Amino acid sequence: MLHKVLFLYGFLALAAPLHAQATSDVVDGPGPNLVITVGGATTGQIVIDLFPEVAPNHVAQVTTLAKQGVYDGVVFHRVIAGFMAQTGDVAYGKHGSNVAMAGRGASELPDIAAEFSDQSFERGVLGMARSSDPNSANSQFFIMFDAAPHLDGQYTVFGRVISGMEVVDAIKKGVGSSG
Repeated sequence: MLHKVLFLYGFLALAAPLHAQATSDVVDGPGPNLVITVGGATTGQIVIDLFPEVAPNHVAQVTTLAKQGVYDGVVFHRVIAGFMAQTGDVAYGKHGSNVAMAGRGASELPDIAAEFSDQSFERGVLGMARSSDPNSANSQFFIMFDAAPHLDGQYTVFGRVISGMEVVDAIKKGVGSSG
């Protein structure tokens, strides 16, 4: 089942295609907003208040990619119940392609150095995915279903869902501990 999103897509029998755009039209938080439109079995909009004062380079990278349209049709490729929903693999995570490699790709932009802060990973927080190298973040990010204090100070927080958390909750979860 696919969850089509206007910016990113969901995958692994939980695919949720999406479309993301950086906008200042939605005014619900102090920072700029990222709006993700999800389509497929789950539909709706997720509005994220970005934190440029906390992670300016991460916000700049994601908003640049959103404005370029590279997130359009990307799936949520890793969705773990009680933990998080991950998307943003613009190289291998496009809906309709062979997404077996989803989670391993990145954009053509350079990787970003970590911008750790005292922000906690709580329900609705947006974090930047990376490899084991803290300075390897690029295009992939995740939205927390629940608190995960073990991520605090280990991953970069750069936003929070301010509307549409019910859409995130409805994205089909993967099987097993890896989602």
